[in-house]
Amino acid sequence: MARLLIVFHSRTGAARQMAEAAAHGAAPEAEVRLLPAEAAGPDDLLGADGYLFAAPENLAALSGPMKDFFDRCYYPVLDRLNGRPYALLVAAGSDGTGAARQVARIATGWRLRAVAEPLIVCTRAQTAAAILAPKALDEAELRRCEEAGAALGAGLALGIF
Repeated sequence: MARLLIVFHSRTGAARQMAEAAAHGAAPEAEVRLLPAEAAGPDDLLGADGYLFAAPENLAALSGPMKDFFDRCYYPVLDRLNGRPYALLVAAGSDGTGAARQVARIATGWRLRAVAEPLIVCTRAQTAAAILAPKALDEAELRRCEEAGAALGAGLALGIF
């Protein structure tokens, strides 16, 4: 069975909900490991056939703990993941493209292959209170994440990726 690693960071719950929905969608087709960024490492990356990364965008950039995951793992797996597929989920208050660009650059260095456009869920949180508040994503947003996971899981299972 194909192995999908989902690495996420979530401070207010949005990216966690996105990652869990994607894991649920992928589970029928792939063996899914869902790990917080702080717990994931090079061996986890090497043990997977494909990846889904889920994180919030903070101040137009990837969240710190997610960036730390990439920093810790970058050199230990360099030239060892070439060609493996990945997808990205971003929880953003307004835009999300800064975090998406950052992950794309990291993935290019690892020579990963994007198999979907980044899925960005905009929470529209624009005040300090709204930004820091726990998030509850609606069913339509979660369904999009589940479908992204299902597509990645199916592609891995069928050998398309």
